[in-house]
Amino acid sequence: MSAEKSSIEGVGPLSTTASLVVILGTGGTIAGTAANAADNVGYQAAQLGVDHLVQAVPALASHRLEMQQVAQLDSKDMDIATWQRLAQAVAAHLARPEVAGIVITHGTDTLEETAYFLQRVLAPSKPVVLTCAMRPATALQADGPQNLLDAVVLAQDARASGVLVMAAGRVHAAEQVQKAHSYRIDAFRSRDDAICGVMEEGVLREWGAWPRGVAVGLDRIAKPADQWPQVQIVLNHVGADGLLVEALVGLGCAGLVVAGTGNGTLSERLTQALLQAQAQGVRVLRCSRCDAGPVIGGDDSGLPSAGTLSAVKARVELMLQLLA
Repeated sequence: MSAEKSSIEGVGPLSTTASLVVILGTGGTIAGTAANAADNVGYQAAQLGVDHLVQAVPALASHRLEMQQVAQLDSKDMDIATWQRLAQAVAAHLARPEVAGIVITHGTDTLEETAYFLQRVLAPSKPVVLTCAMRPATALQADGPQNLLDAVVLAQDARASGVLVMAAGRVHAAEQVQKAHSYRIDAFRSRDDAICGVMEEGVLREWGAWPRGVAVGLDRIAKPADQWPQVQIVLNHVGADGLLVEALVGLGCAGLVVAGTGNGTLSERLTQALLQAQAQGVRVLRCSRCDAGPVIGGDDSGLPSAGTLSAVKARVELMLQLLA
């Protein structure tokens, strides 16, 4: 899809040189439609362009905006090639001095992965705000318009920075955010409640107000999508063995993320299969299948911890490491 641009020049007090917000559309439920306004489930995602979404929110008329359609897909079908185009578009717009921040409209299913990817690749000093909806644009009480308005306001706030998620009135940081409910409009939460810090076994794990870190840069992700390293996720469960690990290694996987029980614990058979894969040159990261909490200490398996990352974000991290 071509990346078409359009703009709205607001006339209110927010229309200053440093207040321009670029809205990048990628599709998702926020752009979805249903034949029946009372149907919040039986809809088609990614049917409306980003211009349409903006025009449906009258309050946005007082904001200085520019729109670009980067993709138009259901986020369950998000792919590496789209990630590459999106990261390049974000970087290009952030480099413009008149741009205060970026808003990205995105589907909910893989939003947390895209957010983490963009934070690790770009680590922006300006706010990059992903927003979404759990109900289609045609719903009787659509949640997308308010989320979009909130995201634009956040993107213009000079105090904000990094890749953020704006949904149901809450601001989440890219590393912490996750979709935690399949249907409710407040479907997103932050692991460990995104508090400022926690003490774990006498060690403080600090979490700042905004994401921070060092960008790996666009050069890291320049390789064609079909040449990216294959990284898959396996799960520890009752009766878990090494058959899936052996099959994935045989298919040429360069990395494996294992979602362990509790504090990243694994069955003995699964542990041995992963150690053998690691000895053969396959990179392994171990995380927890729990909804919150890091993998810390207390395990001598020889399989590295993914720290606080969920399995899907550990997979993004491992791909970026392997690309190096």
